[in-house]
Formats: sequence, structure tokens, C-alpha cells
Amino acid sequence: MTVSLLLVSFTNYSFAQNSEKLVVLETNLGIITIEFFSNDAPNHVENFISLTESGFYDNTIFHRIIPGFMIQGGDPNTINGDPNTWGTGGPNTSVNAEFNSIKHERGIVSMARSADPNSAGSQFFIVHKASNFLDEQYTVFGRIVTDESFQTLDKITEVEIGTSDRPIDSTQVKIIKATTVNRSDVSNILELSEPERTGSTTPQPTGNQKFESTEYGIRLSFPEGWLLQESDGTQDNSPNVIAVGPLVGAMNPSITLTVQQTNQKTIDDLIAENIENLSRAEESGILKINSQEKTTINGYPVHIIDAEQEITLNDVTLNVKFNEILIYDSEKFYILTYGNDITNFDSQLSNFEETITSFEILSKSSQNETSNDGGGCLIATATYGSEMASQVQQLRELRDNTLLQTESGTNFMNYFNNAYYSFSPIIADYERENPMFKEMVKVTITPMISSLSILNYVSMDSEIEVIGYGISLILLNVGMYFALPATIIYKIRK
Repeated sequence: MTVSLLLVSFTNYSFAQNSEKLVVLETNLGIITIEFFSNDAPNHVENFISLTESGFYDNTIFHRIIPGFMIQGGDPNTINGDPNTWGTGGPNTSVNAEFNSIKHERGIVSMARSADPNSAGSQFFIVHKASNFLDEQYTVFGRIVTDESFQTLDKITEVEIGTSDRPIDSTQVKIIKATTVNRSDVSNILELSEPERTGSTTPQPTGNQKFESTEYGIRLSFPEGWLLQESDGTQDNSPNVIAVGPLVGAMNPSITLTVQQTNQKTIDDLIAENIENLSRAEESGILKINSQEKTTINGYPVHIIDAEQEITLNDVTLNVKFNEILIYDSEKFYILTYGNDITNFDSQLSNFEETITSFEILSKSSQNETSNDGGGCLIATATYGSEMASQVQQLRELRDNTLLQTESGTNFMNYFNNAYYSFSPIIADYERENPMFKEMVKVTITPMISSLSILNYVSMDSEIEVIGYGISLILLNVGMYFALPATIIYKIRK
């Protein structure tokens, strides 16, 4: 692919000269031409041009693509590295922040960074649609300036993306060659006015960032505009995923996700281990535990810890508050932690609560989706819209708030769900097709639901009580559905 070289429009001369350098990115989907704001971010401009002229960007890809938000590229790990490391690479040097008042409007080129404001290296992003929540938090240093550049930007956002917003086919979004040219040599530069500055319009939200991983078996969302990265796995005990928010107070707020195997431990075992570790830190004066609670969220058993800790950051001692939530499943447990300086902790707490609310375990949510789109729960289908629907919902809550809090309850529900959903969707579909059959099922399950409602009136505070009541109910239902009918039939035949 070749670049057409003609004359520049005179309307851009208010902030550009003929001899000014531009960068041309030749991609598989078209040309992107970038001009720079040297007065606003001189060091970033110099760094970007220097990397371009050294061939640093050649054969890299746009490794993070979020339609309606931005495309991100410039990571050398995307040339031959493991996709799990994409987003973590860069040169050996960094550039200090040059935050300025230029707004993150469509076509703006800005520098990616980590939680450290002075960590910009080579990775950059091009804004697809206005994302003003990034203003003054990331260094804007350029913008795209041709009609073809905007068309190429749109084409890149249309490619198929997968895990962590990575392109499925990376060859579609490769920067084949990056070169510098003089402004006077580039044709068809758009007649663009001065870039918009902060304070002129209201920020436009783009929506939370969705994250789904088949490896971890989960789906959730992180706050809009936060820098989202996955661990490269090189450091032990590091979070699997971290989202870093814009700097407001003394430190950047963050939300981390850590995924570990339960190794057949119960949630009570994990809580005990965690409390023991935290207690040692508290006794040494490093940590202060404000509260802890065992409860359920979204039907999952969880343990919540609210604590404070003093840390030293850049030779400054900060009082940091964090909220840690351990979410338990039979094979894995997930720890989501929100941390921020104590003064600004509450300002971002709602973002963390939205992240927790969005959390789903894929294996369990797939069963719920099945029930909505055909198949699903034969009991819920039989009682839907009837006077028994509230009882079924009550039983769900009883299960989530009591049974799943214990090892026996959790194990029983896992085995039960596997067995139950092996035949339940077939019967549920047949119920929808045959109202008479649905009524028959409803009549049949009424005694069982009534017997299970007994659990609302008993105390189940230990493993032994759960097992005892569970066995009693099973025997009761065996008696109602098998022993009693068999006895009646035997008496009639006799």
C-alpha cells in the first residue's frame, strides 16, 4: 500500500508548519495519519516520533479494540509474544505525564499508561468516540487528520474481538509500517479547527468495560475509563486482572481480581485462613480490620472484609482503605478488592459495587440463560404465573442464604444441579407445549414444595443441622412419592 503525497491545507497553519513532522501508520485496513500537539506534550511527541523512526512500531498490532471507545496499540509484545502479555510491553524508558486540557474527542491520539502517571512508554490509543472522562488523566499528544484515517479507525473497530478486547484475527489490525513525513508532503489533510479544550461540554459516558474469561469461568464489568490489564503471570501472588482508575486524590483507585483453586476447601476453611493471615497483620500494627461479614451476593456465598492499611508511595505515607470480597464456587474462589486512599474511598465505592453486581460464574449463568430461552427449570416453568411462583422464589432465596453457606449444602446443590438440569430442560419445553401436562406437573410437585417450605421455620446454623434436616426432607418426600403410593396400591390389590 502506498501513501499519496500532495499539499497541506492552509487552515491548519495556526498550530502547524510545513516542515512539521507527521506520522503515517500503514495498516492492513488503511492509512492512519497523525499530527502532533508539540506545545501541549513536547516530550510525548518527541518520544513517539523517535520510536517511529527507529522502526519500533513496525509489525505491532492494535491489541485492544473497544468499539465506541478507542483502539490501543504500540506494544512490541504483539509482534511475537504470548497474547496474555499483550498490553504489558514497552521500551526500557518512560515519559513523565504531560496532562493537558485537550479533550478526548473522536480521533484524538493519547498515551496509555499504568497506575503510575509517569509510566507512558510506547503504547497509545486513538479515541473512536468522545471519551471525556479521560480528560486531564491521560496525555493527549496528537490526532488523526485525514478522511481515510477516520475510515480506517472505524474499520478497525468493526473487526471481531474476543477475550480482553483482543482481535480474533490479529493480522487484520497490524501496523505494517510506521513512518514520519513532512506535513507539506501529505495530501487531503482535513480542515480541522483547534482541538477542543476541557470545560466546554459535558462528558459523555461510554459504559462499563465488559470482561469475560473462559479460562477463569467468569463474566463481569469494570468502570468506564479505567485502565484494564491482565497479569502476564510472571509474578507470584499478583492479581489476575487489575483495573486502575483516574487519579483524583493521593493515589489511583484500583479494583483487582484474583482467581484461585479451592482445592476442595470449603468457604469456611478459606475464611479461616484469610482471617488468620489478616489477624497476624493486625497484631503487628500493619492492618486495621473494620468489619467482616459472611453473606450472599447474586446467589453466591461471599465473605466481605473492610480494612485500612498504611502504605508508603513515593516517600509519602498514605492511609489506604480497601474492601475485599471473596466469592466462593465449588472449584474456584474469586477475590475482588477495591482500594483507594481513605479520603476518596467513598467516591469510587459505587463503581466497585457495580462491578460486584455484574459478577457472573459462566457455568451457572448458562443454566439461567437456558431457562429464559427455552428449556430450563421444570419447577419454575410449572409454577410460572401461578400462586406458587412466590414459594419457588422463596425456596431459591432459602437455598442461596442457608444451604449454600455450608460445605454439605454447596456440594449437594452442585450434584443436584448437574443431575437436575440433565433432564429438566426437556420436561420444561414439553410443559410449554402442553398446558395439561404443565398442570399435571404442578399438581405433582405441590407436596414437595410444601415440604421444603418447612425449612423456613427451622434453624440451620451448622453442618450437622443442614444434613439432618436434608435427610429428613428426603425421607419425607420418598415416603410421599413412593412409599405411600406403593402401600395404597398394595392394599388395593390385596
